[in-house]
Amino acid sequence: MSRKHFSKYFQKYYLFFSSAMTVLFLYACSTTKKVPQGEYLLTKNTFKFQDGKVYDDEIPNYVSQKPNKKALYLFPVGLWFYNSTSPKYDSILNEYMTYPSDMRDQKLRDSLFIKYKHPEYTGKSLFFERFMHNIGQPPVILDQGKTETSANSIRKFLVYRGYWDTDVKFSNDLDSAAKKAQSNYLITHKDATKISDYYYNIPDPAIKGIYEEDLNKSLIKGKNILDQSVLEKEVQRINEVMKNRGYYKFNSSNEDIYFTADTLQSRKNVPLTMDIHKDSVDSPFKQTTIGDIKVHLLGKLADTANTVKDSLLGINFYKLDDQYKIRSLWRPVILKKGEIYDQKNLDLTKRNIAAMNNFSIIKYDENLRKENDSILDISYYLAPLSKYDFKVSTDINYSQILNFGISPSVDLTSRNVFGGAENLTTSLSGTFGSVTSTKDPSKRDLAYEISAQVSLNFPRLLLPFKTWKLIPKKYSPNSSIILGTSVQDNIGLGRINFNGSLNYFANVNDVVTHRLSLFNSQLSLTRNKDKYYDFFPADRDVRNELFQSYSPTLYQDFIDNKISSDDLSALIVSDGNYQNSLSGDQLTLYNTFLQSLINKDRQTQDVLISSMIYNFIYNEIGKKDRPNPFYLNAKVETAGNIFSLFNSKEKIDGVVSGKTRSIFNIPYSQFVKFDIDVRKYFSLFNGKHTLALRQFIGVGIPYGNSSSMPFVRSYFNGGSNDIRAWRVFGGLGPADSQLDEKVRSYIMDNIKLTTNIEYRLPFTKMFEGAAFVDAGNIWSLKDNGFGDDFKFKKFLSQMGVGTGLGLRINVAYITLRLDAAYKVYDPNQPSGDRWVIKNWKPLQPVLNFAFGYPF
Repeated sequence: MSRKHFSKYFQKYYLFFSSAMTVLFLYACSTTKKVPQGEYLLTKNTFKFQDGKVYDDEIPNYVSQKPNKKALYLFPVGLWFYNSTSPKYDSILNEYMTYPSDMRDQKLRDSLFIKYKHPEYTGKSLFFERFMHNIGQPPVILDQGKTETSANSIRKFLVYRGYWDTDVKFSNDLDSAAKKAQSNYLITHKDATKISDYYYNIPDPAIKGIYEEDLNKSLIKGKNILDQSVLEKEVQRINEVMKNRGYYKFNSSNEDIYFTADTLQSRKNVPLTMDIHKDSVDSPFKQTTIGDIKVHLLGKLADTANTVKDSLLGINFYKLDDQYKIRSLWRPVILKKGEIYDQKNLDLTKRNIAAMNNFSIIKYDENLRKENDSILDISYYLAPLSKYDFKVSTDINYSQILNFGISPSVDLTSRNVFGGAENLTTSLSGTFGSVTSTKDPSKRDLAYEISAQVSLNFPRLLLPFKTWKLIPKKYSPNSSIILGTSVQDNIGLGRINFNGSLNYFANVNDVVTHRLSLFNSQLSLTRNKDKYYDFFPADRDVRNELFQSYSPTLYQDFIDNKISSDDLSALIVSDGNYQNSLSGDQLTLYNTFLQSLINKDRQTQDVLISSMIYNFIYNEIGKKDRPNPFYLNAKVETAGNIFSLFNSKEKIDGVVSGKTRSIFNIPYSQFVKFDIDVRKYFSLFNGKHTLALRQFIGVGIPYGNSSSMPFVRSYFNGGSNDIRAWRVFGGLGPADSQLDEKVRSYIMDNIKLTTNIEYRLPFTKMFEGAAFVDAGNIWSLKDNGFGDDFKFKKFLSQMGVGTGLGLRINVAYITLRLDAAYKVYDPNQPSGDRWVIKNWKPLQPVLNFAFGYPF
């Protein structure tokens, strides 16, 4: 190899060589550099099972000594950082880091230098040493006594889980030359002890009746392993059931419920009996009723004595002034005097008060009366929040369209506007970033959206009649009126939007939510309409080619401005003879031209939408008692029916769209739209791994005054939360159409199906991996001339399929996500070339960077 060639070769791969050399250098750093003589660095814990693995993913948690952590299971980076500094500073820095951060200064360091008899260090900052010492991890030195302790802990854990005859042996492999050690645990758990029969003894007939109502929900079953953790969960379940049925003091001493296992006949199959007794003479348990309910509104606890008493429907209120109306304080309290105690109602009242965003609970009391311990008096002590709340924030976001963007916002909240705990929030926000230029894909243009919004929130249903008898207070009903406007510019065709809505919310429980939006109106006006073909040069090229093919004379008239683009396009679309004469490439060109007109009509459309939206949400995500949560978001929207009753004036709205009726010379949309988003999560390997499934189905049906769905309500494919092998507007769909991709990329349509499967597994607490498969597409309800309509017998073969791998990084409360996706099946390729995975290029994935999980 010549010197010149070698130089170019080295320059090309210098990043690889430098990275490899850095890794080798760090690896060459002795991991035992700071291990004292005669001690050993613990490098590994091994676990061997004599009779089959049980709880092998939990057992390591009961070992008190664990080796230094390794990044991605490969390198002990933390130990390398710690070892990168001189050992002579370790004792000083160890003590230095025990002091509070505000005390760590040069004066403290100098005093420690003197204390450890190193006055020559005085004045040294030790910045590098302190930094590495802080982020690094000291070597884990083997303590052989802890190995024995860990073996005993493992044995106790397995006995606790039902393996009564477990034996755990231990040993340490010591390498004196390398100063390294390995701890070994040999586990023999033998057969588990099982429940042969399950009995219960409950003398109190009321408690027994409640227990038997949901006997099928009992966690204890015959023939199951006698697992102490299951018994404890069953006790907790019974406690919650009884407290929700009025037994306030049930098992408050943790001695009312106990289990007895009869081991006289066998240690492997034992009868188990559960006993529930209040005391040795089996006194009956007492149900508790709600007594006095008091709400104190004050500035501080010392103000209580000076408040004035008032009452409403059995609830007593104590206020310093008339700042808040009594009914606004009454609404969040769902307790009633004399009703049976239910812990869920107490918890819900606290949640309602917090949700009003008007008060903080500075004290809360539950007191059983001395003269009657079956009556519970409850007191809430509330302090009003400040009248005004001003917030300034900036978010950094990322999307495949916008790339990285910045979103500053300013919010001003005025509380208790009308004396009924209403909140008025005024917001001004913006999003600024860049998008790929439609004129030159190699460049990016500035994109922005600036919006202003006013939201008036009511802690009640805003209706002209009393609603609390129709919709109970426990559903936490509330309302909002929203008015807003925005100006945006993304692909050159910017929009001005105005929106307003009246919204109602109700939470049936902690998983079910209803939302109803009335008069949900949006006016969207498109700017720069006449420059459409400047911003979409691919559509312009298709148009010009077809104009020339249709009539060179008319094309020259168009060039000379004797006929407009829309007029010539309308002439061609209406010429049936010309269309019937087309075949082959000319027919493909016409279909692409037709789609470009549809795109143009949608992109430049001025539209008025006035709709009613109902949203039902069932969400088990985040609930501890739902290990395999389910999520359903179903939404239906119907628009334009009110306008259709009072208007018959028509106007031309686009070449393809034709005539539509309008309000104030603006076309209004009529459609009905259904969206269903279903998700199911399966926890595997004791909750450490997750299999996530998602199915989205969306259908928009335009009718009456609309021949197509408005731009802002249409569906598209691709992106970091959709089919990740295609970018947003990346050319997937509609159906398996063979239109020119540059024109097809901006198609939006009426039907959308998306299926996502993702398997998530942790590497460390910080890093998580994922493997996924995405499939889906969009379709039209009718054939636009190029086979884009939805057909049951064909839609599966028209689904785009992608797969890939992902990395999630959990930093504080933020999850950073990087997905590398590859196309597997592309329905928009010619037949025979659709399985694009055969041309797989592993180094050229579609990269998706985002925040949070995709679903």
